[in-house]
Amino acid sequence: MQRTKLSSRFWVALTIFGLTGQVAWVVENMYFNVFLYQMFHASAASISAMVSASAVSATVTTLLVGALSDKLGRRRVFICAGYILWGLSICAFALLRVDYLAGLFPTLSAAAVGVTLVIILDCVMTFFGSAANDACYNAWLTDSTDATNRGAAEGVNAMMPLVAILVVFGGFMSFDLTQQSSWTAIFLLIGITVIVIGCLGFFLIRDTAVKQEENSHYFRNIVYGFRPAVMRQNPVLYATLLAFAVFGISIQIFMPYLILYYTESLKMDNYVLVMAPAILLASVSTVFYGRLYDRVGFTKSIIPALSLLMAGYVVLYFTRATALVFIGSLLMMTGYLAGMAVFGAMLRDHTPENKAGMFQGLRIVAQVLIPGIIGPAIGAAVLQNAETVVNTDGTESFIPNATIFLAAGAAALAVWVALALVQYLRKREVTVCEE
Repeated sequence: MQRTKLSSRFWVALTIFGLTGQVAWVVENMYFNVFLYQMFHASAASISAMVSASAVSATVTTLLVGALSDKLGRRRVFICAGYILWGLSICAFALLRVDYLAGLFPTLSAAAVGVTLVIILDCVMTFFGSAANDACYNAWLTDSTDATNRGAAEGVNAMMPLVAILVVFGGFMSFDLTQQSSWTAIFLLIGITVIVIGCLGFFLIRDTAVKQEENSHYFRNIVYGFRPAVMRQNPVLYATLLAFAVFGISIQIFMPYLILYYTESLKMDNYVLVMAPAILLASVSTVFYGRLYDRVGFTKSIIPALSLLMAGYVVLYFTRATALVFIGSLLMMTGYLAGMAVFGAMLRDHTPENKAGMFQGLRIVAQVLIPGIIGPAIGAAVLQNAETVVNTDGTESFIPNATIFLAAGAAALAVWVALALVQYLRKREVTVCEE
Protein backbone atom coordinates (compact mmCIF):
# COMPACT_ATOMS: atom_id res chain seq x y z
CA MET A 1 0.00 0.00 0.00
CA GLN A 2 1.41 3.40 -1.00
CA ARG A 3 1.87 5.71 1.92
CA THR A 4 -0.21 8.91 1.93
CA LYS A 5 1.93 11.99 2.44
CA LEU A 6 0.81 14.41 5.13
CA SER A 7 1.16 18.14 4.48
CA SER A 8 3.57 20.41 6.34
CA ARG A 9 0.57 22.39 7.53
CA PHE A 10 -0.82 19.25 9.18
CA TRP A 11 2.47 18.58 10.97
CA VAL A 12 2.67 22.17 12.22
CA ALA A 13 -0.91 22.02 13.53
CA LEU A 14 -0.32 18.63 15.14
CA THR A 15 2.85 19.85 16.84
CA ILE A 16 1.54 23.19 18.10
CA PHE A 17 -1.86 22.02 19.29
CA GLY A 18 -0.62 18.66 20.52
CA LEU A 19 2.20 20.21 22.53
CA THR A 20 0.20 23.15 23.91
CA GLY A 21 -2.65 20.88 24.94
CA GLN A 22 -0.27 18.49 26.65
CA VAL A 23 1.52 21.32 28.47
CA ALA A 24 -1.84 22.36 29.92
CA TRP A 25 -2.61 18.73 30.83
CA VAL A 26 0.82 18.29 32.46
CA VAL A 27 0.18 21.32 34.65
CA GLU A 28 -3.14 19.78 35.64
CA ASN A 29 -2.17 16.13 35.95
CA MET A 30 1.24 16.52 37.59
CA TYR A 31 1.44 20.00 39.10
CA PHE A 32 -2.09 20.57 40.38
CA ASN A 33 -1.27 17.75 42.78
CA VAL A 34 1.84 19.66 43.86
CA PHE A 35 -0.22 22.88 44.07
CA LEU A 36 -2.78 21.19 46.34
CA TYR A 37 -0.02 19.62 48.41
CA GLN A 38 2.13 22.73 48.84
CA MET A 39 -0.54 25.45 49.15
CA PHE A 40 -3.38 23.56 50.87
CA HIS A 41 -1.59 20.52 52.42
CA ALA A 42 -3.87 18.08 50.61
CA SER A 43 -3.97 14.40 51.55
CA ALA A 44 -3.50 11.50 49.13
CA ALA A 45 -7.28 10.99 49.29
CA SER A 46 -7.89 14.62 48.22
CA ILE A 47 -5.48 14.26 45.32
CA SER A 48 -7.22 11.04 44.29
CA ALA A 49 -10.62 12.77 44.51
CA MET A 50 -9.44 15.61 42.27
CA VAL A 51 -8.07 13.23 39.62
CA SER A 52 -11.27 11.15 39.72
CA ALA A 53 -13.58 14.18 39.44
CA SER A 54 -11.55 15.48 36.52
CA ALA A 55 -11.72 12.07 34.83
CA VAL A 56 -15.52 12.01 35.09
CA SER A 57 -15.75 15.56 33.74
CA ALA A 58 -13.44 14.71 30.82
CA THR A 59 -15.44 11.61 29.92
CA VAL A 60 -18.86 13.24 29.96
CA THR A 61 -17.56 16.22 27.98
CA THR A 62 -15.88 14.09 25.35
CA LEU A 63 -19.01 11.98 24.88
CA LEU A 64 -21.23 15.04 24.39
CA VAL A 65 -18.91 17.21 22.31
CA GLY A 66 -17.40 14.39 20.24
CA ALA A 67 -20.81 13.30 19.00
CA LEU A 68 -21.82 16.93 18.38
CA SER A 69 -18.75 17.59 16.25
CA ASP A 70 -19.56 14.47 14.22
CA LYS A 71 -23.12 15.65 13.66
CA LEU A 72 -22.05 19.15 12.62
CA GLY A 73 -19.11 17.83 10.61
CA ARG A 74 -16.81 20.51 12.03
CA ARG A 75 -13.80 20.24 14.34
CA ARG A 76 -11.92 23.54 13.98
CA VAL A 77 -14.38 25.81 15.75
CA PHE A 78 -14.61 23.44 18.73
CA ILE A 79 -10.83 23.12 18.93
CA CYS A 80 -10.08 26.84 18.70
CA ALA A 81 -12.90 28.18 20.86
CA GLY A 82 -12.28 25.40 23.35
CA TYR A 83 -8.60 26.30 23.65
CA ILE A 84 -9.47 29.95 24.27
CA LEU A 85 -11.95 29.09 27.05
CA TRP A 86 -9.55 26.49 28.38
CA GLY A 87 -6.87 29.15 28.72
CA LEU A 88 -9.22 31.52 30.52
CA SER A 89 -10.14 28.85 33.05
CA ILE A 90 -6.44 28.15 33.72
CA CYS A 91 -5.90 31.86 34.41
CA ALA A 92 -8.72 31.71 36.97
CA PHE A 93 -6.59 29.45 39.20
CA ALA A 94 -4.43 32.49 39.94
CA LEU A 95 -7.30 33.69 42.16
CA LEU A 96 -7.11 30.61 44.41
CA ARG A 97 -4.83 31.97 47.14
CA VAL A 98 -4.82 31.11 50.83
CA ASP A 99 -4.79 34.80 51.82
CA TYR A 100 -7.78 35.57 49.57
CA LEU A 101 -9.74 32.58 50.82
CA ALA A 102 -8.99 33.33 54.46
CA GLY A 103 -10.49 36.80 53.98
CA LEU A 104 -13.55 35.52 52.11
CA PHE A 105 -14.24 32.62 54.50
CA PRO A 106 -13.00 33.77 57.93
CA THR A 107 -14.91 31.08 59.84
CA LEU A 108 -13.70 28.19 57.69
CA SER A 109 -10.37 26.54 57.09
CA ALA A 110 -8.77 28.28 54.10
CA ALA A 111 -6.96 25.04 53.25
CA ALA A 112 -10.17 22.99 53.18
CA VAL A 113 -11.98 25.62 51.13
CA GLY A 114 -9.03 25.80 48.77
CA VAL A 115 -9.03 22.04 48.16
CA THR A 116 -12.76 22.11 47.37
CA LEU A 117 -12.52 25.09 45.03
CA VAL A 118 -9.51 23.65 43.18
CA ILE A 119 -11.43 20.43 42.54
CA ILE A 120 -14.50 22.36 41.29
CA LEU A 121 -12.52 24.71 39.04
CA ASP A 122 -10.46 21.77 37.81
CA CYS A 123 -13.68 20.17 36.55
CA VAL A 124 -14.66 23.41 34.78
CA MET A 125 -11.23 23.66 33.18
CA THR A 126 -11.40 19.99 32.17
CA PHE A 127 -14.74 20.60 30.44
CA PHE A 128 -13.19 23.16 28.09
CA GLY A 129 -9.95 21.23 27.67
CA SER A 130 -11.65 17.94 26.91
CA ALA A 131 -14.06 19.53 24.46
CA ALA A 132 -11.17 21.06 22.54
CA ASN A 133 -8.47 18.42 22.88
CA ASP A 134 -9.88 15.03 23.86
CA ALA A 135 -13.00 15.21 21.72
CA CYS A 136 -12.25 17.37 18.69
CA TYR A 137 -8.48 17.53 18.32
CA ASN A 138 -8.23 13.74 18.51
CA ALA A 139 -11.14 13.31 16.11
CA TRP A 140 -9.48 15.76 13.70
CA LEU A 141 -6.25 13.76 13.94
CA THR A 142 -8.10 10.55 13.10
CA ASP A 143 -9.93 12.24 10.20
CA SER A 144 -6.68 13.62 8.80
CA THR A 145 -4.69 10.36 8.72
CA ASP A 146 -5.13 6.88 7.31
CA ALA A 147 -3.70 3.39 7.81
CA THR A 148 -0.52 4.22 5.85
CA ASN A 149 0.63 7.16 7.99
CA ARG A 150 -1.23 6.85 11.31
CA GLY A 151 1.63 5.22 13.19
CA ALA A 152 4.00 8.03 12.22
CA ALA A 153 1.49 10.72 13.22
CA GLU A 154 0.64 8.89 16.43
CA GLY A 155 4.32 8.55 17.27
CA VAL A 156 4.69 12.34 17.17
CA ASN A 157 1.39 12.88 18.95
CA ALA A 158 2.20 10.37 21.69
CA MET A 159 5.59 12.03 22.15
CA MET A 160 3.91 15.29 23.16
CA PRO A 161 3.06 14.36 26.79
CA LEU A 162 6.71 13.81 27.67
CA VAL A 163 7.91 16.76 25.59
CA ALA A 164 5.35 18.80 27.52
CA ILE A 165 6.77 17.46 30.77
CA LEU A 166 10.23 18.51 29.59
CA VAL A 167 8.98 21.98 28.70
CA VAL A 168 7.14 22.36 32.00
CA PHE A 169 10.00 20.97 34.09
CA GLY A 170 12.45 23.30 32.41
CA GLY A 171 10.12 26.27 32.61
CA PHE A 172 9.34 25.67 36.27
CA MET A 173 13.01 25.49 37.34
CA SER A 174 13.00 29.22 38.03
CA PHE A 175 9.90 29.04 40.23
CA ASP A 176 9.78 28.26 43.95
CA LEU A 177 6.72 26.01 44.12
CA THR A 178 6.35 26.60 47.86
CA GLN A 179 5.43 30.25 47.15
CA GLN A 180 1.97 31.42 46.10
CA SER A 181 3.40 34.11 43.82
CA SER A 182 5.08 31.42 41.72
CA TRP A 183 1.79 29.58 41.18
CA THR A 184 0.04 32.82 40.22
CA ALA A 185 2.67 33.48 37.55
CA ILE A 186 2.51 29.87 36.31
CA PHE A 187 -1.25 29.84 35.86
CA LEU A 188 -1.26 33.18 34.05
CA LEU A 189 1.62 32.18 31.77
CA ILE A 190 0.11 28.82 30.78
CA GLY A 191 -3.40 30.23 30.44
CA ILE A 192 -2.40 33.11 28.16
CA THR A 193 -0.32 30.75 26.00
CA VAL A 194 -3.29 28.41 25.47
CA ILE A 195 -5.50 31.38 24.56
CA VAL A 196 -3.02 32.60 21.94
CA ILE A 197 -2.73 29.12 20.38
CA GLY A 198 -6.52 28.86 20.25
CA CYS A 199 -6.67 32.09 18.26
CA LEU A 200 -3.89 30.90 15.95
CA GLY A 201 -5.84 27.72 15.17
CA PHE A 202 -8.51 29.62 13.24
CA PHE A 203 -5.83 30.32 10.62
CA LEU A 204 -3.89 27.05 10.89
CA ILE A 205 -6.33 24.15 11.19
CA ARG A 206 -8.30 22.91 8.19
CA ASP A 207 -11.41 20.86 8.72
CA THR A 208 -11.37 17.47 7.01
CA ALA A 209 -14.65 16.50 5.39
CA VAL A 210 -16.73 14.29 7.70
CA LYS A 211 -19.40 12.29 5.89
CA GLN A 212 -22.84 13.00 7.31
CA GLU A 213 -25.05 9.97 7.59
CA GLU A 214 -28.75 10.23 6.95
CA ASN A 215 -31.09 10.20 9.96
CA SER A 216 -28.16 10.94 12.24
CA HIS A 217 -29.45 11.63 15.77
CA TYR A 218 -27.27 13.44 18.27
CA PHE A 219 -28.35 11.62 21.42
CA ARG A 220 -28.14 8.26 19.70
CA ASN A 221 -24.63 9.15 18.59
CA ILE A 222 -23.59 9.86 22.19
CA VAL A 223 -24.27 6.28 23.24
CA TYR A 224 -23.33 4.76 19.89
CA GLY A 225 -20.09 3.24 21.13
CA PHE A 226 -21.79 1.59 24.10
CA ARG A 227 -24.37 -0.35 22.08
CA PRO A 228 -24.02 -4.16 22.29
CA ALA A 229 -24.50 -4.45 18.51
CA VAL A 230 -21.60 -2.06 17.88
CA MET A 231 -19.44 -4.00 20.34
CA ARG A 232 -20.17 -7.23 18.49
CA GLN A 233 -19.23 -5.59 15.19
CA ASN A 234 -15.89 -4.30 16.53
CA PRO A 235 -14.55 -6.90 19.00
CA VAL A 236 -10.88 -6.06 18.44
CA LEU A 237 -11.50 -2.36 19.11
CA TYR A 238 -13.18 -3.06 22.44
CA ALA A 239 -10.59 -5.61 23.54
CA THR A 240 -7.90 -3.04 22.74
CA LEU A 241 -9.78 -0.44 24.79
CA LEU A 242 -9.84 -2.89 27.71
CA ALA A 243 -6.09 -3.45 27.48
CA PHE A 244 -5.54 0.32 27.16
CA ALA A 245 -7.63 0.93 30.29
CA VAL A 246 -5.60 -1.54 32.35
CA PHE A 247 -2.40 0.02 30.98
CA GLY A 248 -3.72 3.43 32.07
CA ILE A 249 -4.57 2.16 35.56
CA SER A 250 -0.96 1.08 35.97
CA ILE A 251 0.25 4.56 34.96
CA GLN A 252 -2.23 6.44 37.17
CA ILE A 253 -1.28 4.50 40.29
CA PHE A 254 2.02 6.38 40.49
CA MET A 255 1.73 9.39 38.16
CA PRO A 256 -0.28 11.73 40.47
CA TYR A 257 2.35 11.21 43.17
CA LEU A 258 5.51 11.02 41.01
CA ILE A 259 6.90 14.54 41.53
CA LEU A 260 6.05 14.40 45.22
CA TYR A 261 7.93 11.09 45.43
CA TYR A 262 11.01 12.65 43.86
CA THR A 263 10.94 15.80 45.98
CA GLU A 264 9.54 14.62 49.31
CA SER A 265 10.68 11.00 49.58
CA LEU A 266 13.97 11.01 47.64
CA LYS A 267 14.72 14.67 48.49
CA MET A 268 15.78 15.28 44.90
CA ASP A 269 15.92 19.06 44.71
CA ASN A 270 17.53 18.60 41.29
CA TYR A 271 14.86 16.22 40.00
CA VAL A 272 14.37 18.37 36.90
CA LEU A 273 18.01 17.90 35.89
CA VAL A 274 17.67 14.16 36.43
CA MET A 275 14.32 13.80 34.67
CA ALA A 276 14.92 16.12 31.71
CA PRO A 277 17.46 13.87 29.94
CA ALA A 278 15.29 10.80 30.56
CA ILE A 279 12.25 12.58 29.12
CA LEU A 280 14.19 13.84 26.10
CA LEU A 281 15.58 10.39 25.28
CA ALA A 282 12.20 8.73 25.77
CA SER A 283 10.51 11.30 23.55
CA VAL A 284 12.98 10.91 20.68
CA SER A 285 12.75 7.12 20.80
CA THR A 286 8.96 7.27 20.59
CA VAL A 287 9.04 9.13 17.25
CA PHE A 288 10.78 6.12 15.75
CA TYR A 289 8.64 3.69 17.72
CA GLY A 290 5.48 5.00 16.09
CA ARG A 291 6.97 4.14 12.71
CA LEU A 292 7.75 0.66 14.02
CA TYR A 293 4.02 0.11 14.49
CA ASP A 294 3.45 0.93 10.83
CA ARG A 295 6.01 -1.71 9.84
CA VAL A 296 5.49 -4.65 12.24
CA GLY A 297 2.00 -4.12 13.63
CA PHE A 298 0.45 -4.09 17.08
CA THR A 299 1.68 -7.25 18.79
CA LYS A 300 5.37 -6.94 17.92
CA SER A 301 5.43 -3.30 18.99
CA ILE A 302 3.39 -3.39 22.21
CA ILE A 303 5.32 -6.25 23.87
CA PRO A 304 8.69 -4.40 24.00
CA ALA A 305 6.93 -1.23 25.21
CA LEU A 306 5.22 -3.03 28.08
CA SER A 307 8.44 -4.85 28.97
CA LEU A 308 10.33 -1.54 29.21
CA LEU A 309 7.60 -0.08 31.42
CA MET A 310 7.76 -2.98 33.86
CA ALA A 311 11.56 -2.93 33.92
CA GLY A 312 11.37 0.74 34.92
CA TYR A 313 9.01 -0.10 37.78
CA VAL A 314 11.43 -2.73 39.10
CA VAL A 315 14.38 -0.32 39.08
CA LEU A 316 12.40 2.50 40.70
CA TYR A 317 11.03 0.23 43.42
CA PHE A 318 14.39 -1.22 44.47
CA THR A 319 16.73 1.76 44.07
CA ARG A 320 17.24 5.21 45.57
CA ALA A 321 20.56 6.35 44.06
CA THR A 322 20.18 9.23 41.62
CA ALA A 323 21.85 7.43 38.69
CA LEU A 324 19.64 4.36 39.10
CA VAL A 325 16.52 6.49 39.52
CA PHE A 326 17.42 8.11 36.21
CA ILE A 327 17.72 4.70 34.54
CA GLY A 328 14.44 3.51 36.04
CA SER A 329 12.68 6.71 35.01
CA LEU A 330 14.05 6.42 31.47
CA LEU A 331 12.83 2.83 31.12
CA MET A 332 9.46 3.63 32.64
CA MET A 333 8.86 6.73 30.52
CA THR A 334 10.02 5.09 27.31
CA GLY A 335 7.69 2.15 27.90
CA TYR A 336 4.83 4.44 28.85
CA LEU A 337 5.21 6.70 25.85
CA ALA A 338 5.79 3.89 23.37
CA GLY A 339 2.75 2.07 24.74
CA MET A 340 0.62 5.19 24.32
CA ALA A 341 1.74 5.50 20.69
CA VAL A 342 0.98 1.86 19.90
CA PHE A 343 -2.39 1.81 21.62
CA GLY A 344 -3.35 5.13 20.04
CA ALA A 345 -2.53 3.96 16.52
CA MET A 346 -4.29 0.62 17.06
CA LEU A 347 -7.46 2.36 18.26
CA ARG A 348 -7.47 4.78 15.34
CA ASP A 349 -6.98 1.93 12.88
CA HIS A 350 -10.04 0.13 14.27
CA THR A 351 -12.28 3.20 14.64
CA PRO A 352 -15.22 2.90 12.18
CA GLU A 353 -14.93 5.36 9.32
CA ASN A 354 -16.74 8.72 9.75
CA LYS A 355 -17.45 7.98 13.42
CA ALA A 356 -14.25 9.28 14.98
CA GLY A 357 -16.05 11.85 17.13
CA MET A 358 -18.53 9.31 18.49
CA PHE A 359 -15.70 7.03 19.56
CA GLN A 360 -13.62 9.72 21.29
CA GLY A 361 -15.89 9.42 24.31
CA LEU A 362 -15.33 5.68 24.36
CA ARG A 363 -11.58 6.21 24.07
CA ILE A 364 -11.62 8.67 26.96
CA VAL A 365 -13.47 6.12 29.10
CA ALA A 366 -10.53 3.76 28.59
CA GLN A 367 -7.77 6.36 28.67
CA VAL A 368 -9.03 8.75 31.36
CA LEU A 369 -12.18 7.69 33.25
CA ILE A 370 -11.35 4.13 34.30
CA PRO A 371 -7.63 4.80 34.97
CA GLY A 372 -8.42 8.19 36.56
CA ILE A 373 -10.77 6.66 39.12
CA ILE A 374 -9.14 3.31 39.82
CA GLY A 375 -5.44 4.19 39.49
CA PRO A 376 -5.18 7.12 41.97
CA ALA A 377 -7.48 5.26 44.40
CA ILE A 378 -5.07 2.31 44.41
CA GLY A 379 -2.19 4.75 44.84
CA ALA A 380 -3.93 6.45 47.77
CA ALA A 381 -4.69 3.05 49.33
CA VAL A 382 -1.07 1.86 49.22
CA LEU A 383 0.03 5.23 50.65
CA GLN A 384 -2.57 5.15 53.43
CA ASN A 385 0.03 4.29 56.06
CA ALA A 386 2.82 6.35 54.52
CA GLU A 387 5.10 8.42 56.71
CA THR A 388 3.80 11.91 57.52
CA VAL A 389 5.30 15.24 58.50
CA VAL A 390 3.72 18.07 60.50
CA ASN A 391 3.46 21.44 58.72
CA THR A 392 3.95 24.83 60.34
CA ASP A 393 0.17 25.38 60.53
CA GLY A 394 -0.36 22.12 62.42
CA THR A 395 -1.66 20.10 59.46
CA GLU A 396 -0.01 16.86 58.34
CA SER A 397 1.32 15.94 54.90
CA PHE A 398 2.03 12.42 53.66
CA ILE A 399 5.33 11.37 52.07
CA PRO A 400 4.89 9.09 49.02
CA ASN A 401 7.00 5.92 48.98
CA ALA A 402 8.10 3.31 46.42
CA THR A 403 5.11 1.02 47.00
CA ILE A 404 3.33 2.97 44.24
CA PHE A 405 5.69 1.34 41.73
CA LEU A 406 5.08 -2.11 43.17
CA ALA A 407 1.33 -1.63 42.81
CA ALA A 408 1.78 -0.21 39.29
CA GLY A 409 3.83 -3.27 38.33
CA ALA A 410 1.11 -5.59 39.59
CA ALA A 411 -1.44 -3.75 37.43
CA ALA A 412 0.90 -3.97 34.44
CA LEU A 413 0.89 -7.77 34.75
CA ALA A 414 -2.85 -7.68 34.07
CA VAL A 415 -2.20 -5.89 30.77
CA TRP A 416 -0.64 -9.09 29.42
CA VAL A 417 -3.91 -10.94 30.02
CA ALA A 418 -5.86 -8.29 28.14
CA LEU A 419 -3.33 -8.41 25.29
CA ALA A 420 -3.88 -12.15 24.99
CA LEU A 421 -7.58 -11.44 24.43
CA VAL A 422 -6.76 -8.86 21.75
CA GLN A 423 -4.50 -11.32 19.96
CA TYR A 424 -7.13 -14.09 20.09
CA LEU A 425 -9.82 -11.81 18.63
CA ARG A 426 -7.48 -10.56 15.90
CA LYS A 427 -6.71 -14.12 14.81
CA ARG A 428 -10.41 -14.96 14.83
CA GLU A 429 -11.16 -11.84 12.76
CA VAL A 430 -8.57 -12.89 10.15
CA THR A 431 -10.00 -16.42 10.04
CA VAL A 432 -13.54 -15.12 9.49
CA CYS A 433 -12.36 -12.80 6.70
CA GLU A 434 -10.55 -15.66 4.96
CA GLU A 435 -13.66 -17.79 5.09
